[in-house]
Amino acid sequence: MELLQSTEFWIGLIKIIWINIILSGDNAVVIALAARSLPVEQQKKAIMFGSGAAVVLRIGLTVVAAKLLELSYLQIIGGILLLWIGTQLLHEEDEGEDGDGEKAGLWVAIRTILIADLVMSLDNVIAVAAAAKGSMTLLVLGLAISIPLVIFGSKLMIKLMDRFPIIIIFGAALIGWVGGETIVSDVALKSIVEANTWLHYAGPALGAALVLAIGKMSGAKKEEVAQA
Repeated sequence: MELLQSTEFWIGLIKIIWINIILSGDNAVVIALAARSLPVEQQKKAIMFGSGAAVVLRIGLTVVAAKLLELSYLQIIGGILLLWIGTQLLHEEDEGEDGDGEKAGLWVAIRTILIADLVMSLDNVIAVAAAAKGSMTLLVLGLAISIPLVIFGSKLMIKLMDRFPIIIIFGAALIGWVGGETIVSDVALKSIVEANTWLHYAGPALGAALVLAIGKMSGAKKEEVAQA
């Protein structure tokens, strides 16, 4: 009860909720892009399994996130992975209409969600941990709050993507932006980026452009193969 009456507790909780609202958006976009081409029942499973596994990842990352971000080249690798994921998600994959195809599509979606969330959750975890200021209660609440936000956000994004397909392009560009941002944030590039501050913006912009360009070329090749 004393904890609930603490002003510091409620300020910390508000900070964590706000951080989750801001930083969970890209996670929701990834889940929506990965699950959008699956049947409705498979979509629900991909969102639930993907979101649940993502939260488990965040719990594990909470312990080691700060140390991981100190490792050189790790964020470069993570950023490149995000760029690859963005190009893959830009176009729907034809998984076939049989049960095995649907099952394979489900696991491909979950795998994609996990890889992307592993990379994108580092900053989220560190921000939540900083706002919690060592309070395990706030930390647990922060992780718990992220679950419904990501699930609700993913479902909303899928509906919007079905109605407004242009959002798919913006979603893929966002993943590319985060990928470029992750790369230029790597410890190994710190001195270069500090000496050339324009890289803070050029890196993310280039990442978004690369995802859209490669995704478009990949889509054109698939159309040529389909028409051949």
